[in-house]
Amino acid sequence: MSADTRRSWMLTGATVACVTALYVPCVQRTVPGGDSGELITTACELGVAHPPGYPLFTLLARLAMFFLPSLSPAHSVNLMGGLLGAAACGALCITVCRLAGPGPGAVLTGGLFAVSRLSWQWSMVAEVFTLNNLFVGLLFFSIASFHCAQDARKRSKIAHWGALCCGLGLCNQHTLVLYILVVIPWVFHRLHSHQELSLRVVVSLGVCFLAGFLPYVYLPVSSYLNTARWSWGDQTTLSGLLAHLLRAEYGTFSLAKTESSVNITTMLQAQMDHCLADLSIPVLVLAGTGLLLSAWDRTCRSVSWLFAAMLVVYSLFFAWRANLDIRRPLLLGVVERFWLQSDAAVCVLAGLGLRQTLTELERRLGLGGVWKTTGWVLTVALLGQMLHNNHRECDQSRNSVVERFGRELLGSVPKDSIILTRGDLPGNSLRYLYYCQGVRPDVRLVDQEMMTYTWYVAKLGQHYPGVHFPGRWWDPVHPEEKDTFNLEQFLSHNTQRDVFACIGLPDGDPSWERSFARWPMGVCEYLVPNQRQFNPEDWAHRTSNVYNWSEPHNSFHPASWERVANEEMWQARMKTAFFLFDLAERMQGEGRARLFELSYTLYKEIVEAHSHYPPNWDKNLALACERLLRSGHRGYTPDSLLTCSTQHFSLYLEKEPTDPQASAIRSAITQLFRERDELGQSSEQIQ
Repeated sequence: MSADTRRSWMLTGATVACVTALYVPCVQRTVPGGDSGELITTACELGVAHPPGYPLFTLLARLAMFFLPSLSPAHSVNLMGGLLGAAACGALCITVCRLAGPGPGAVLTGGLFAVSRLSWQWSMVAEVFTLNNLFVGLLFFSIASFHCAQDARKRSKIAHWGALCCGLGLCNQHTLVLYILVVIPWVFHRLHSHQELSLRVVVSLGVCFLAGFLPYVYLPVSSYLNTARWSWGDQTTLSGLLAHLLRAEYGTFSLAKTESSVNITTMLQAQMDHCLADLSIPVLVLAGTGLLLSAWDRTCRSVSWLFAAMLVVYSLFFAWRANLDIRRPLLLGVVERFWLQSDAAVCVLAGLGLRQTLTELERRLGLGGVWKTTGWVLTVALLGQMLHNNHRECDQSRNSVVERFGRELLGSVPKDSIILTRGDLPGNSLRYLYYCQGVRPDVRLVDQEMMTYTWYVAKLGQHYPGVHFPGRWWDPVHPEEKDTFNLEQFLSHNTQRDVFACIGLPDGDPSWERSFARWPMGVCEYLVPNQRQFNPEDWAHRTSNVYNWSEPHNSFHPASWERVANEEMWQARMKTAFFLFDLAERMQGEGRARLFELSYTLYKEIVEAHSHYPPNWDKNLALACERLLRSGHRGYTPDSLLTCSTQHFSLYLEKEPTDPQASAIRSAITQLFRERDELGQSSEQIQ
């Protein structure tokens, strides 16, 4: 081993150690939001995750649980994510060492990727992106090693290991294929230029590549055994396996199952904004400088432009196929995770750019020691600034919001209830607590979207013998089809259990309205037969303190699942008041005034109990005051109700000046002020 090689591995080891020391204390201890709950649950149950299955991540997560039994399943898999993230940074560091030698450029590459917001943030939780980052790093290292190999034997060995690595990488995240498709022609061209390309070599490389797909054998095995209480799909048939691998249920080559689309220019602009904000202008300048200087550097020229081509192809294709509305902060958060793959290429180019800039300055001006010291100072300054900027946001060690959200929901329902989950937030958080932590084993979790698949209903029928399904699948659009059922039929067949919908029900199946009603229970809704008597006062008392929640309003990043969970909990406080108001709007007589009074009382108590709350609370309280006034004011003075209504309408407009109904609200305020003035004049005349 040469001195440079030894220093390269020592520098890489030091980089990995530093990143590990940074990451481990910041790892989240509880279940995160998004897909993490499902991925951890899949590993707990040894089931199959959502398409394309992620068998490699599932098996690694199960190993993490086995080797860290003293930690909760979520903590152990989150910690695995942090270690994979540190290893990915090391792979990027050794890539630059191999191409340009050990030095500040290599440390900048690994460190920059480590402390950039996206990489750091997603290395703190159980997600497939950190493992993909590692495979991207290993692919880059394989490219650099292949490029620098001095003889045919080394090139062949590296090419075969690289092919295996590519196959394994595609067992985790399919976006890696966009890099692989660019790399393959480059490798074949290099082999051809050395007269080392033959049919035998192509076949042997193909065999190594296909060998990397062996973890996918896990999918049909797990599906055949059918012991996992949570598992996605039926991979026991070839068609079922291919549908899962090709993400047919989401749409092959699409990010999500939706008809919406985003202009490719808008998506590319968003990615550029991310690079400017999270990687910084100096880093992008270094990356561009490196590309320009590589034209005169024969050792790095082809590799630098290969990395640039991979970056461009990936960014263009992803911007074309990322069919989510990034104007919504949460969906932007979903999309930006996929920019990690391109960020890795930018970091490598920046590291090479720093190295080549220092070399060029030394060649033209001399003073090599000065420029090397300048490179180290620049590296430390850039990394230190990013570390300072991102640490607070990326430190997830005290974040337990999503798990507490799930525990509150599970704790609020009666014994032996059925919970119909909808969406990733309640679905994945409850799923993790129920299957991995054993919280509330008496209840039954049923995913509304999954009930539209025959394999899901069959699986639940096996594992939930007390839950009755009146058909093979739920079809909200064509419930009259053979072997299907609608929501009314499902509820009618399960009247022996209390049924709750969290969060909400789909609009496509209103059949339940014929025989059932929805009573609000915090975030969830209680589905009860129409003949059951509703007592407003009793229900208001029962739901008044259904959750113990103390997080301040608007205390999390808009693109985070914590923000969604917190907002759901805050809005849950006023669900009963809103329900009573809506009920009163559809009634006549004394009962109407009674419901308006109860709604007003609940709204007023909630608003007065908090100094900072959602803006719509002011609007709702103002409406409740106005309706109670029109209904005879039930013992409240008209002046107090008019004052309450105008005050809270005005507060609402201060917080939400762009509301589409702003002009109507201003007109209502003017009318209420006029009524109050007339009331005051009438009182003066009486006196």
